Amino acid sequence: MKNLRVLGIMSGTSLDGVDYALCDVSAAGLKLRAMWSAAFPRALRERLHAAARGEATSWETAQLHHDLGRFYAAKATSPRGTTKAQLVGLHGQTVFHNPDRRAPATLQLGESAFLAEKLRVPVVSNFRAADLAAGGQGAPLATAFHVRAFARRGAHVCVNNLGGISNVTSIEWRTSARPRVMAFDTGPANVLLDLAMRHFTRDRLAFDRDGARAARGRVSEPLLCEWLRHPFLRRPPPKSTGREMFGEKFLAHALNGMRRRRLSKFDFIATLTAFTARSLAENYRAHLPSSPDEVVLCGGGASNPVLVEMIRGALRELTACAEVSTSVEHGWPVQAVEPAAFAWLAWLRWRGLPGNLPETTGARRAVLCGQITS
Repeated sequence: MKNLRVLGIMSGTSLDGVDYALCDVSAAGLKLRAMWSAAFPRALRERLHAAARGEATSWETAQLHHDLGRFYAAKATSPRGTTKAQLVGLHGQTVFHNPDRRAPATLQLGESAFLAEKLRVPVVSNFRAADLAAGGQGAPLATAFHVRAFARRGAHVCVNNLGGISNVTSIEWRTSARPRVMAFDTGPANVLLDLAMRHFTRDRLAFDRDGARAARGRVSEPLLCEWLRHPFLRRPPPKSTGREMFGEKFLAHALNGMRRRRLSKFDFIATLTAFTARSLAENYRAHLPSSPDEVVLCGGGASNPVLVEMIRGALRELTACAEVSTSVEHGWPVQAVEPAAFAWLAWLRWRGLPGNLPETTGARRAVLCGQITS
C-alpha cells in the first residue's frame, strides 16, 4: 500500500523514556495523528545506563534486549485508543556507537519481535547498520524527514535536534534547483545535563526542568573554554558521537574542574548548558556553508527556555543567525519529530526506497535502511 499509518518509536541517548508518534505517511509526506510518551521504570533505566557504560555482561545485555522489546510493545498502544498502526519503525535504544572507520560498530537494543507479535503488523528496526556497512557513520538518519518537513525554498533552514546528543540538518535552498543538505552531530545536548542532575540529586531528578537550576548559576568562562577545546568540535563532517565521548567519563573530568574552581552546582549546570549552546554555534560557524536564515529546534532540549535563549545568543554572536524557533511553530511537537522520522524511514524501507543520504552520513551509496520483522 502506498499510504500507511505508521507508528514511529524513538528512545534517545538521555535514556529517560520512549516517544511514540503515529503518522499517516505517503509519498507526499507525513501527518501526525497522535503522540505519547512512556518513562522508563527506574530499574530498567539503571540497567540501560549500565549497558551504555559498558558494565553489563553479555548475559545481562541479552536479557535487556528482550526486556526492552517487551516494554516497547507494552506501551505501543495510544492511551486514547487511536486507530491501529499498519507498520512500525523502531529505532531501539543505542547503548554503543563507534563510527571509527577501521572497525565501525553500533548497537541498538529492543527486540522487535515483541512489537510484531503485540500489534500483528510488520516492524522495521536496526536502521543504522546498513549505512555503517556502506562506509557511513550510521548517523544522523533523521535527515530525510527533516528535509521533507522543514525545507523552505529560498532559505537556509537548520533543524537541530536537542536530545541526549545535538545533531543538525542544514538545508540550504536559496538558489539551487534542489536543496543542498548536510547533517552531523555537534556534540552534547542534554546527556551531560541529565547526568549532572542525577549526580547532584542522587537520582531524584533526571533533568533540569525549564532550566531552573541553570538560571540560578553563573557560567564559568574558563571551564567552558576548556571544554570547547574538545577535538570532536573541530572535526569536519560527516561525524557522529554519543555517550562514549560525552557521557560519564566526560562528566567525571568536568566535575574535577568544578571542584578546582570551587563552583556551585548551579554554576556547573549553567556552564554545561552554555557548553551545549556554544558547541552548537561553534560547529555552525566552522562547518556550515553559510549562516542559516532560521534554526528550528526540536527534541527535549527545545522545552528548556534557558538553553534555547543561550542557543539564540550564541548563534546571534557567532553566525548572525536571523531567527530561532521550535518545531512547535511548524506544526510538530518537539518530542514528535524524532519518532516521526523513524516512521518515515520505516515507510521508505517498506516501499523499497533508500533511507540514508550518503552526503550526510559519508556512506559510499544510498542503501535500504532497516530490517523487517513480520
